[in-house]
Amino acid sequence: MPQTPHIEHHFTASDTIRDIIIGMSDGLTVPFALAAGLSGAAASTAVVVTAGLAEIAAGSISMGLGGYLAARNDADHYESERRREQQEVVEMPQAEKREVKEIFLGYGLTDEASAQITEAIAKKPEAWVDFMMRFELALEKPEPSRALRSALTIAVSYAVGGFIPLTPYIIFSSIPTAQIVSVIATLIALVIFGYIKGRFTGTNPVRSALQTMLVGGLAAATAFAIAKLIS
Repeated sequence: MPQTPHIEHHFTASDTIRDIIIGMSDGLTVPFALAAGLSGAAASTAVVVTAGLAEIAAGSISMGLGGYLAARNDADHYESERRREQQEVVEMPQAEKREVKEIFLGYGLTDEASAQITEAIAKKPEAWVDFMMRFELALEKPEPSRALRSALTIAVSYAVGGFIPLTPYIIFSSIPTAQIVSVIATLIALVIFGYIKGRFTGTNPVRSALQTMLVGGLAAATAFAIAKLIS
């Protein structure tokens, strides 16, 4: 009797996808709110463009640097923990064996089976350390180029997102016209980005699209209202 193949659907987005989401999310929202706020008080689009470009540059650098430091911290933390585990399997092997055995017992294996597997793992020190890193500490080895790639990906994504709300102010000299086009373009971009983000993260795409649009729109509306009240 033919059987329908079992297909599992899991979130498999890479670190690069996560970095793009981080950069684009802030890149669409922050410059959008800034442009909307300035358009409520600025006398010309040149002011909005100048401030917007400065913000995109500063935001890209800041976000990129933050991504770099976060990735470097993950790498340093992994190496530090690995050195500690390497030292422990040499200096206190019995204690480490007990920890390995407890892990297998936690998965429902019998005491005898857990002991046999533990002894087999202990015969290979590097594999032993790898096992402890993954199953005791839940740490995966970071890629060597992860920090720099993360910084560049986040920075570029932020800049790309930031130019969407700012471009109408570069094209149009009239603030009201530029503002309307900016709002429409950015809200559409937020909906599209939110939908794609939902697909990659495994959440409901429509709900993700609406949430992303509402957050960005609320931030821009708040900035605009504050600028109007101050001016």
